[in-house]
Amino acid sequence: MKKIISFIRHGHPEIYKVILFILGIALIVYIFPKQGKFKYEFQNLKGKPWNHDDLTAPFDFAIKKSSEELTFQKGEILKNSKPYFKYNPTVVNTRKTQLIKEFKDKWNDKKNKQTKERTLYLAKKIIDSIYAKGIIEQSDIIENKPSDYSIYVLNNNVAEEHDLNDFYTITTAYQYIQEQLKRNESGADVKFLLPLLENCIAHSLIYDKTTSDKVLKQAIDNISPSRDIILKDQSIVSKGEIIDAAKFQLLQSLKWEYEEKSGGSGNYFFIFFGQLLIVALCLIVLIVFLASFRKDIFLDNTKISFILILIILQVLMTRLAINTQSISIYVLPFCILPVIIRAFYDTRIALFVHLVTVLIISFMAPNRFEFAFIQLLGGMVAIFSIVNMHNRSQIFISAALIFLTYSGAYTGISIIQEGGTDVITWNDFAWFGVSAMLTLFSYPLIFVFEKIFGFTSDVSLLELSDTNGKLLRELATRAPGTFQHSLQVANIAEEAIYSIGGNALLVRAGALYHDIGKMEMPMYFIENQGNGINPHEDWNYDESAAIIIGHVIKGIEIAKKCNLPEQIIDFIRTHHGTTITAYFYHSFQNAFPDEKVNVEKFRYPGPIPFSKETAVLMMSDSVEAASRSLKKYDAESINNLVELIIDKQIEQNQYINSDITFKDVNILKKIFKKKLMSIYHLRVEYPR
Repeated sequence: MKKIISFIRHGHPEIYKVILFILGIALIVYIFPKQGKFKYEFQNLKGKPWNHDDLTAPFDFAIKKSSEELTFQKGEILKNSKPYFKYNPTVVNTRKTQLIKEFKDKWNDKKNKQTKERTLYLAKKIIDSIYAKGIIEQSDIIENKPSDYSIYVLNNNVAEEHDLNDFYTITTAYQYIQEQLKRNESGADVKFLLPLLENCIAHSLIYDKTTSDKVLKQAIDNISPSRDIILKDQSIVSKGEIIDAAKFQLLQSLKWEYEEKSGGSGNYFFIFFGQLLIVALCLIVLIVFLASFRKDIFLDNTKISFILILIILQVLMTRLAINTQSISIYVLPFCILPVIIRAFYDTRIALFVHLVTVLIISFMAPNRFEFAFIQLLGGMVAIFSIVNMHNRSQIFISAALIFLTYSGAYTGISIIQEGGTDVITWNDFAWFGVSAMLTLFSYPLIFVFEKIFGFTSDVSLLELSDTNGKLLRELATRAPGTFQHSLQVANIAEEAIYSIGGNALLVRAGALYHDIGKMEMPMYFIENQGNGINPHEDWNYDESAAIIIGHVIKGIEIAKKCNLPEQIIDFIRTHHGTTITAYFYHSFQNAFPDEKVNVEKFRYPGPIPFSKETAVLMMSDSVEAASRSLKKYDAESINNLVELIIDKQIEQNQYINSDITFKDVNILKKIFKKKLMSIYHLRVEYPR
């Protein structure tokens, strides 16, 4: 019990890691579809034999119509649909009333009364005849339609079918008026009547778009999505049977019905358990890999959170695309994950995280093997193409290679499955192109993640290593000797770390900034004393030591003020470890032999280096600075100097927290000797 309480009290990082792990599994399983997956893959079996055992129906189900069938039926409905026109009695009554009124207003009473009666009678007869048949509106829906084209006319909510030639148009109604007036033999005043009748012509049948659309939509909605019924235990496909279009649709219907039924409350518990087991196994493998090969990442909960967030975002992106169903899953930029991971970690981590992510997503994707194969190849190529992301053009080259890999893998799989290229869906190549282009967004995303998580990518390290940057230019102006020393240390450390395997860009950037604290009081450091004046002559030894030691604290303050990444500030903190300012310490001892020396006044605050990179910088800084005090430059003096300094630092336990071996130390010594001899233009002595 005490052990448990002690673990809870002191094991906060471990507890947080466990919670993080459980939360990651829960979120991924929550995103997963809530139904099972049909166990047979048949999407690419059209025209090929069924290689599995005989398949019978596990339950009754309806055969779903294919999208082609549904599209054809919808097209037939659209083709055969008939528009609706509404009869408007108000227009008819208004126009007839208008005719009588205008007739009375305009008729000259001086004319023969008998002629008036005959003219009015003819007018009523003609207008009644026209509106009895009806005048139809010339809408776009019936334009250029034949005369026997059928429509529906709504009158008092009753629809009757008619042909177009059953009605007048404005033009034909006018022609009918002229014909009737020409045939007039009753003595009516035709000239007086013609303009009155023309003014009374109006549409009595108006296109009813609302009703037409409603009826059409109802007809489309009534299309049955299925046809025929397959009964339980009925044979679906036999082993070796060729999968034609009908069999394929039968299998597709069974798949839909199976996945829908498996999403029920009774089955979901088992589906949930299976998904939980699969996701947990994948993430456990990832965690064990990190714990075994990258303990620095495993021990950093922020880095683990970052990796889990990227995996969850990829799974969520896939689920949204599957739900949409309007786009192919291959349009998603899955290769953006290894590109981003590689920007912050090594290729091994990027490849392993991509592998785990693809394995998880493949349980949601159609054609699992095809999907996993294409995405794994694409991810590998993406990682290899940006082994060193030193310039922006590399991401464009990587996008092009991803597209070519996708296309090649898809073509190869299609040829193997189909025996030719005739059935290749060329739209997929467009999806691959979009996916490759979306990978370009990894560049701005790297910047975003840098700011959110406080990481430093290779691109940022390159920018920081630019000696024309504001801070380095200020260092070169205020402390030129220190700037030159930093350049030499950067060159030595970069080659040294490269020889034992480490982040050369990180070491170079750290070396350039490790002494920026000397800008505050540059003349107190010997490399900047060009006029022979040494201000330390006016100070006590312990006071001088405090000034020298203070450049570490000043450097950290300047770095934070200038928003340098924490990884760079680590080099400033650790480049002297917990060593002492030997010159002032021994000078104090010699000057005051009887006085007890407080060694802590002469000791750097630390911490000691905790990585290969910080350890290499400490070594490089020490040997380069010490080499400037040599009175004689030859192979022997440089050899002795390097051996003495590094062995002394090892003796002082400065590298016990660094993942560096004795083999690495021996390699580094050789590099330091070679570089110093090159700096001082010495010939390498070869054995005779």
